[in-house]
Amino acid sequence: MVRLILCLIAVILFLILFIPVLILEWVLGKRRPDLRDISSMHIIHGIFRIVLFLAGVKVTVKGKEKIPRDQAVLYIANHRSIFDILVIYTQFQIPTSFIAKKELARIPLLASWMRMIRCLFLDRKDMRQGMKIILTAIDYIKEGLCVCIFPEGTRSKSKDESELLAFHEGSFRVATRTGCPIVPVSINNTASVFEDHLPFIRSAHVILEFLDPIYPAALSREEQKHLGEQTRQLIMVAIKKNHE
Repeated sequence: MVRLILCLIAVILFLILFIPVLILEWVLGKRRPDLRDISSMHIIHGIFRIVLFLAGVKVTVKGKEKIPRDQAVLYIANHRSIFDILVIYTQFQIPTSFIAKKELARIPLLASWMRMIRCLFLDRKDMRQGMKIILTAIDYIKEGLCVCIFPEGTRSKSKDESELLAFHEGSFRVATRTGCPIVPVSINNTASVFEDHLPFIRSAHVILEFLDPIYPAALSREEQKHLGEQTRQLIMVAIKKNHE
């Protein structure tokens, strides 16, 4: 319980004490959105690292050298915990947008910071709005902004963390329409931090692995139609390997 209280205090203090900074970021975004993207990213890196430290999370990162450095990429990751976002975001070196569920857009201040790092809020029940989100993500890639998607659409609750939900193929249009590389990401053991024993937070060792990028242009049209399942299988194999 102590870890949970410390993490909550850290987040609440950040949201309240950084209101002036949030305003400055908003002003900066009006004039230099590129600088706002970078500064907001570093600010969020800082608070995420503090929360991970207070939660007692140790992170082992593999394959970071595989990430293409000369262009925007689409990150595709499995999703079991709210800590997935903290763990993966602290590894990004250039501004990266997330596609998040629309419910988060209702949380004061938190939603404002999410918008500062260009998060997109998705209504999973509205297909038309979902297509607009994908089109916006495509524009982000063209601007040079990376995008991170959890294509399962929600957190997997299977006892076996290698059993992933089906990946929504629509998520991969961001890559097939722009030609950007897809970087699959496997995340192990984040549910052990919080979800496996609610409402307690316990220390855990998390393994994050960036896999070899997939280049849609090198695939046939038929292969592109099944990118979701192909990527899902790659991530499942990595999760099983790192679990062992």
